[in-house]
Amino acid sequence: MKTLLPLLILFFVLSGYAQTKQNYALVIHGGAGVMVREKMPEDVQKKYVKTLDKALRKGDSILAHGGKSLDAVEQVIRVLEDSPLFNAGRGAVLAHDGTAQLDASIMQGADLSAGAVCGVKEIKNPISAARAVMEHSEHVFLSGNGASDFARQQGLEMVRNSYFITEKQKNSLNELLKKEREQTINDKHGTVGCVALDTYGNITAGTSTGGMINKKFGRIGDSPVIGAGTYANNQTCGVSCTGHGEYYIRLGFARDVSALMEYRQLTVQQACRAEIDKLSQIGGTGGVIALDRQGNIAMEFNTPGMFRAYSKSSGEKFIGIFND
Repeated sequence: MKTLLPLLILFFVLSGYAQTKQNYALVIHGGAGVMVREKMPEDVQKKYVKTLDKALRKGDSILAHGGKSLDAVEQVIRVLEDSPLFNAGRGAVLAHDGTAQLDASIMQGADLSAGAVCGVKEIKNPISAARAVMEHSEHVFLSGNGASDFARQQGLEMVRNSYFITEKQKNSLNELLKKEREQTINDKHGTVGCVALDTYGNITAGTSTGGMINKKFGRIGDSPVIGAGTYANNQTCGVSCTGHGEYYIRLGFARDVSALMEYRQLTVQQACRAEIDKLSQIGGTGGVIALDRQGNIAMEFNTPGMFRAYSKSSGEKFIGIFND
C-alpha cells in the first residue's frame, strides 16, 4: 500500500492539472442596433469598450482560476446590469407607465436546468434572481411581484424602482410619448448577455434586459424565455440573443441554433448565421452570441452594430461595436 500511495497522489495531481488546463471561453453582448461609427462620439465608444472589457475581465478571471461557467455568466451580467450604458438593470429603458420592468434568464448545459424572471421592478440584479429560481425553487419562470417576493426570501438585494431610472431613459420616453410614435430600432436592442465554457466542459448562458421602450400591457420579450432568448446544452452550444423579441420567440431562436447543430451537424458559426438569415426573412432584427463545447465562438447580427466581446484561455481577446 505504501508503494501505491505516491502513485495515487501523482495520479490525482496530474488529473487535476489536466482538468485546469482544459480550454475555457467567454463571449458577451451588450445589445445590437443602429450603431454608426460617424454618429457615436469617440468618448462614448470608449465608455462602452471600457465596460465591456471590465465585464470580460471579470468572467475571464473566474474561469482562469477554475471557476464555474455559471458563476462567470452571473458575475459578467451583473457588471453590465450595474452599468447605466445598457438596457438591463440600471439604465434599462422605461415602460409606458414610466417604470423599469426587467427580465432575465439563465441556463446550464450540463443538466438543462434553467431559471427566469420577468416584469420585476425591485430586484437590483435580475440575473441573480433567475439563478435563484433555478437553484432554489421547483419552477423555471417567475414573474412580477411573485418573483420579487421570492427574491426577498432568498436574501437578494432589493432597490426602489427609481434606482434603475436614468435621466437619459426618462428623456427618451418623454420625447417618444410627446411624438406619439413607436420606438426606434435602436431602442429595442440594448439587452445584455453572456455565454461561458468552463474548464470542466460545462456551458452556461444568460440574458438580461429592460425590454422594449414604451412597452404596454405587461409585454414580455424573448430574453427571459428559455429556448427563445437563452439556451444551453453541453452537447451542442450556449446561446444568448438580443433584438426584437417577438421575432425571436416565433422562431424559438436560441433552441433552434442548438437543433441545427444537433440534427444537421452545422458548426456554431453556421448555425447562428442560418438563424440570423431566418430572422431577416421574417422581418426581425438583432444579433446572437454563442459558443460550442470546444470553445468556438459565434457573434452574428443583421444590424449596423452589436456591442460584443470574447476571451479565450489561449489569451485571444476581442471587443467590438460596429459591423466592420
